[in-house]
Amino acid sequence: MTKLLSSITALAAALLLQALSSSSFTPTTIGISLRAASRTIQKLHSQQNPNDDNGNGIELNRRSFNKASAAAALSTLLVTSSNVPFLPVSPALAAYEDTKPKQRILITGSNSGIGLDAAQRLALRGHEVILACRTLAKANIAADTIKTNIANDSEDALEAIATIKNIKLFPMECDLADLKSIDKFVNDWKKTNGDSASFDAVCYNAGVARNTEATDVLRTAQGFELTIGVNHLGHFYLNNKLMPLIKDTGRIVVTASSVHDPDSPGGAQGKTATLGDLKGFEDAVASGTKKFDMVDGGPFNADKAYKDSKLCNVLFTRELQRRLDESGSKITVNSFTPGLIVGTGLFRDQNPVFTKLFDVAATNLLKVGETAHYGGGALEYMTLSSKVGEKGGEYYFSAPGSSKYGDAAFGKQFDVSEVSKEALAADSGKGKRFWELSEKLVGI
Repeated sequence: MTKLLSSITALAAALLLQALSSSSFTPTTIGISLRAASRTIQKLHSQQNPNDDNGNGIELNRRSFNKASAAAALSTLLVTSSNVPFLPVSPALAAYEDTKPKQRILITGSNSGIGLDAAQRLALRGHEVILACRTLAKANIAADTIKTNIANDSEDALEAIATIKNIKLFPMECDLADLKSIDKFVNDWKKTNGDSASFDAVCYNAGVARNTEATDVLRTAQGFELTIGVNHLGHFYLNNKLMPLIKDTGRIVVTASSVHDPDSPGGAQGKTATLGDLKGFEDAVASGTKKFDMVDGGPFNADKAYKDSKLCNVLFTRELQRRLDESGSKITVNSFTPGLIVGTGLFRDQNPVFTKLFDVAATNLLKVGETAHYGGGALEYMTLSSKVGEKGGEYYFSAPGSSKYGDAAFGKQFDVSEVSKEALAADSGKGKRFWELSEKLVGI
């Protein structure tokens, strides 16, 4: 009977694999883990007669056949898939209840770190997620990773197939270092979706951080300093293009950082964030070159450039909300810090040995670092929580090491906090000028 079952399973697996490969489920886009398949086989084996060590007591019924077939096919899929990274831990859903109707949500920088984690969380809730990444290849890998991760965490291979079939992920290219790429992204989206191209929420999460020791000034396609060009001006331009597509009751979420504040522990290290009198922006606009090294007009400093970019994110959030309120719009925009998360793509340009040691020290020893899973939960909370949607222009924060509370931290330890003194003072007029100069730099 065992040989018969094995033969039938192999045949069924081949047929199932052929069927999967002929649809949207291809080996490249699924890559379900052997672990999920083995768990399914274990369920099958549990039907054996416990007194029969030879396995002759297996009941060959339709359910047994289906489970064994799926297990073998999924194992084959794993072996034939070489482009999908293996992630052993799958994000869980945040603790709070999601009562909103299913939404369409865009996330930039969703191919790694908290963006990837948040995308998976939202997709598992049934929301439609647009994976806007620097290249289409990165976006496709992000979608593959999410599907693989879901399968790895599944207790039943057939359920994994059903879940993966039903999630709504749309990989797209959007390079924030090139305004033409942003134009193409928006135009392609509108062309594909027509009158139904609206968004319930957009999350400006992508970011770049140069090696803190870097002295050369890298630039975007339009000549902006890279860090400010991607983290602020790229999102600023994208937001301008997307505003007509955001629903009247929609929301905008901006991933900032506590390093925007010189009074914070992280922000106090090294050169601190300040935009000064915006001389770098002013000169870039006045000269017509649109080139600047630093927003405040000072010499380039890679560490300060990143901190400045996060201050730009906070000013952008507050000034955009002021303008929305002035226009009578019900759209809300809020920023947040996910905390110190070392093990993400944001640190890809740092010394790898230092980064690894720092990650272990901050997260495991000193307990002041957060996990990408916690950061993804924070982004999910900012996107879906009705409490966050009540008021805009806010900045959300949690004390270092709050990931130990898990998703229960959201709305408790993770809540509204104060912005830096410079960001607060900018409400009196500097924020408006900052906005106007940003418009001129990107050509709006």
